[in-house]
Amino acid sequence: MKNDLSALDAARLLGVSLPTLYSYVSRGLLASVSKGDSRRKRYPQEEVLRLAARKNDAKRGGQTAVAAMHWGLPVLETRISHILDGRLLYRGCDATALAESATLETAAGLLWDDNATDYFQQDAPALPSGLACASDATPLARAMLAMTMLTPADMPHALESGPALMRLLAAALLQTAPSTLPLHQQLALAWQADPDQTELLRAALVLLADHELNASTFAVRCVASTGASLPAALGAGLAALSGDKHGGGSAAARCMLTQALAAPDARDSIDAFYKTVAPEFAGFGHPLYPLGDPRAAYLLDRLSALSQAYPQLRAILSVCATAGELLDARPNADLALAAMELAFGWPAGAGMSVFALARSTGWIAHAAEQAASAALIRPRARYIGRHQRD
Repeated sequence: MKNDLSALDAARLLGVSLPTLYSYVSRGLLASVSKGDSRRKRYPQEEVLRLAARKNDAKRGGQTAVAAMHWGLPVLETRISHILDGRLLYRGCDATALAESATLETAAGLLWDDNATDYFQQDAPALPSGLACASDATPLARAMLAMTMLTPADMPHALESGPALMRLLAAALLQTAPSTLPLHQQLALAWQADPDQTELLRAALVLLADHELNASTFAVRCVASTGASLPAALGAGLAALSGDKHGGGSAAARCMLTQALAAPDARDSIDAFYKTVAPEFAGFGHPLYPLGDPRAAYLLDRLSALSQAYPQLRAILSVCATAGELLDARPNADLALAAMELAFGWPAGAGMSVFALARSTGWIAHAAEQAASAALIRPRARYIGRHQRD
């Protein structure tokens, strides 16, 4: 019985009374066992130790840390962006107001140093020669490859490297030569977008430039905190973006729209789709915007104004509305990107390319802010496994 404890010993170790110990057992937090003919219960030492660790960790804020990592409390300080009362703010400026006329380059200046410097007065950088061998790769794969080909000497960890990195990223995503044209115009040329579509691309890039401490931005900050190069930090952001639960949202939303448009009954198709895919990863709902994603609202309003000129767009917006009613949820930015991509005949994955290029702006801002702090991001783990072995 060396691995079992009496009720008194277990209660003493947990710092609770005997009635509380028994309540732990009744609530399934702790097991008790009988030994031989004795009617007295014994308590596995390992389980008691594990429960004690959890209780102590909770007192030290461990449960708060867990909550913080799941849409909870803030875990890092930043001056770059935040979400407040359903609004996305870049250094205090409403992103939807900026989207009315700003370019991504303008948003970059705001996010990087509050417009203290115009960084984009630079020549276009040279494209890494090895990218020519990756012509069959996906846009995101080419972008990730481009970041790995750049050395710290090529791109010092400073905001001055930002424009070249973004222009290289655009070239890799689009399979074009690096250019000094405004970034939304580079997308428009590659996808043969008309003036209305070009304006939507401009607005979408601004709206997606940063989004506080999302998964990819946190990955960027972690890598930047180690002293790694700026391309390495952006490579981490692109890797995080490749996941279905992050950058894959627009592709999933496009799949839903395509299936619903082709189905005899759109409602049945939408219902079947969301039985296997979580709505928040395919166009609907966002934990930080209980009243609706303002980025999606802005873009979908713009699309609605254009619907008379694009018959396919009217059908797509009808499916969006039907899906929202069925799910009792409001659209997020992924749905808006998917609707734009599908309505205008842009290549599959264009939504992801818009997202990646736009978000590189925020990644550069966060990488620079993290590097300037000289702090290494190294959280502690809350161990819940076996505490000791014989």
